[in-house]
Amino acid sequence: MSDRVTYVYAVVREADGLGEAVVGLSGAAGAPVRLLPLTGGDGLSLAVSSVPSEDFREDALKRHLEDLRWLEAVARAHHGVIEELSALTTVLPLRLATVYLDDERAANALDAQSEVLARRLSHLAAHVEWGVKIYVEQPAAPAPQPAEPADSGDLSPGRAYLRTRRAQRTVRDTAHRSARTAAERIEETGRRYATDRARHRVQQGELATAPGENVLNDAYLVPRDRADEFRDEVSRAADGLDGVRVELTGPWAPYSFATPPDPADAPADTGSADPAGSGSADPGDPPDGAGRLGGAADPDSTGTDSTGTGDAVGSTARSHPPAGTERGTEP
Repeated sequence: MSDRVTYVYAVVREADGLGEAVVGLSGAAGAPVRLLPLTGGDGLSLAVSSVPSEDFREDALKRHLEDLRWLEAVARAHHGVIEELSALTTVLPLRLATVYLDDERAANALDAQSEVLARRLSHLAAHVEWGVKIYVEQPAAPAPQPAEPADSGDLSPGRAYLRTRRAQRTVRDTAHRSARTAAERIEETGRRYATDRARHRVQQGELATAPGENVLNDAYLVPRDRADEFRDEVSRAADGLDGVRVELTGPWAPYSFATPPDPADAPADTGSADPAGSGSADPGDPPDGAGRLGGAADPDSTGTDSTGTGDAVGSTARSHPPAGTERGTEP
């Protein structure tokens, strides 16, 4: 049995300078990156590395899913390769840790889908991904209110508590209405500038590292020549709205759009934004916390590959760039 297996980062289309760009480029486990042509792919290649089987075979990957440091290192390396390649050509990112026993099996599995891959690459050509999140800020404790005229003396502790809770609820409800307004503004901007939108699960629990409550977590596929306009308008979506923050990250390679969405997973009504219920189907999770290509790594699909061939040794699912690599974009 070979001590090396083939790690596949992405499907790429041939472009001038691409071969030279991978020379000296390192990926997972520090392994050199190289191009593996697809014979039936109309100028398509795989970006791959030969990595140690002791770390990347299926049983090893299952063990490593408990090692967040190891996963983060692989995620950063994976993302770094994608970013380097996307500067030169259209890239179809595969899931984190998509691994085959050897080059032949990797090429055969993806060659079988070369027509689908070519169509998807054409859809993504000259596009970038922007991540958009809306946060509702946690309301500060309201200042103590003076006693009402009917009150004699200070309020009882119970009445004072209820008054404070009512005030906090009012502030929170106002912030959620503002978040809905911001979401509608962003969606309208998306209609004008974006080709596609992916709705990811909102970040909760350990994934919710930013302050406030994450009520919307979307990604937009935007033509590269409209990216600045999209960014500028989205960055102003919370203007004049209290208790709401919009976080915009990118531009990224199109992590969230590498896999065509399944119509069965689409929300029943996509005509209006609903930040209170935006944890709808994750198309793949592009770019955070956990998902197909983002966060630390989401081990929800170990043992499959992102193309659905079932021939991979193993993979973990992510969507969005790895945590800690996001470039916040200033308006």
